[in-house]
Amino acid sequence: MLLELIVSLIVISLASLIGVFTLGVKTSKLEHFLEWMVAFAIGALLGDVFIHLLPELGENGFPLDVSLTILAGIVLFFILEKFIHWHHCHHAAHEAKCESYGYMSLAGDTLHNFIDGQFLRGHLL
Repeated sequence: MLLELIVSLIVISLASLIGVFTLGVKTSKLEHFLEWMVAFAIGALLGDVFIHLLPELGENGFPLDVSLTILAGIVLFFILEKFIHWHHCHHAAHEAKCESYGYMSLAGDTLHNFIDGQFLRGHLL
C-alpha cells in the first residue's frame, strides 16, 4: 500500500514536469502541438461533464435547481468571455485584434480559487 502510494506520487510529480521539457522545443512545433493539446483538454473536460458528472447528478432526475445552476454557469461564462473580449486567433494577418490567453486564464483561475475557498470554508455547502 505504501509502495503504491510512493510510486503514484512520483509518477504524478514527473508528469507535472512535462511543461519544463517544452521550453526546449521550437516555437513553431510548440504552437502546432499546443493546438492538439488544447483540443485534447477540451475533449477530456466535455467528456467528463457529459459522461460522468451530469449522469451522476441526474440519477434521480434533474431538479430545477440543478438545471438552473448548469444554465447559470453557461450564461455566466458566456458573459465573462464577452466582458474580457477574448479572441482566439490562428493567423497574425487576422483583422481582429488578438489578445493573449492571460486575462481569460487569470479570470477563470480567480473564480475557481474563490469558489474552492468558499466550499472549503463551508459557505456554499
